[in-house]
Amino acid sequence: MDAKTKDLWVFIETNDDGTAKSVGLELLGAGRGLVDKQGGKLVGVVIGNNTDSAVKSAVAYGADTVIVVDGKEYEHYTTDAYANALYALVEKYGPTSILIGATNNGRDLGPRVSCRLKTGLTADCTSLAIDEETGNVAWTRPAFGGNLMATILCPDTRPQIGTVRPGVFKKTEPDESRTAEIIRENIHVDPSEIRTELIEVIKEVADELVDLEGAEIIVSGGRGVGGPEGFKPRRELAEVLGATVGAARAAVDAGWIPHAHQVGQTGKTVGPKIYIACGISGAIQHIAGMSSSKTIIAINKDETAPIFNVADYCVVGDLFEILPVLTAEIKKLKS
Repeated sequence: MDAKTKDLWVFIETNDDGTAKSVGLELLGAGRGLVDKQGGKLVGVVIGNNTDSAVKSAVAYGADTVIVVDGKEYEHYTTDAYANALYALVEKYGPTSILIGATNNGRDLGPRVSCRLKTGLTADCTSLAIDEETGNVAWTRPAFGGNLMATILCPDTRPQIGTVRPGVFKKTEPDESRTAEIIRENIHVDPSEIRTELIEVIKEVADELVDLEGAEIIVSGGRGVGGPEGFKPRRELAEVLGATVGAARAAVDAGWIPHAHQVGQTGKTVGPKIYIACGISGAIQHIAGMSSSKTIIAINKDETAPIFNVADYCVVGDLFEILPVLTAEIKKLKS
């Protein structure tokens, strides 16, 4: 289809309670820089149930217009309901570009909608820009296992669609005094057309519940931890700090820790307030996934390790000697 406007849309994914997930608010900040060059409006698209909170957040974080689809059938994400609603909106309004967070739901929704629209989709992007020659969005994503970065253009079809990793972009400061046009669309789906049903929510337990993208402090380990038992002092430090445990790809590939903990181009992109890298050499793929952290503390025996080039605080030494002392001192301070 052809674009009817120069508008850029950001899909604002919602939680089950109707609040906005962080990734959509992050993408409003990224989208502003793109849409100003395209010459259109920045539009937040909210689909969910009891979405007033998400709509307010979209306005506060920069949307010029918010299009809302609200209904009981959108309380929990289903492919059929959400794809139907977003497809109908695109057909009606014709944006030129759409940004979707590369969450589990976003990675499902994006391909469904792009296929129906017969347009392209660039998945799992880590950088966005406008190509100066063509005016197309330049979508950059890891390729070949994260060993190189590919920049992809979609010159022939509209809308241009991409999913973007959470944590790649920082949220702007919200402005609660902002106002925006709110458009409410009455789109409902017959229950018979929704082929999946949520029967029960089973909370993940222990190691499997890993919120790296939302963590304010992350303690990560790499090849230097030496084995699965080497994560014990990291977990102890993480516990006293109220932090989440992360890992470099080498540790995950070795089977020392589940993939859910992986930080980097082939894992999660994170931007915590504090990132503590223990025994991580600093391969470019890992640095790309955590370099936006506010404060980086690196502990490594090798004083020439590349991780020290991006760290704010560098500690050269044996992490198995340093971490227990650090943990003990923090416990003293907290008591």
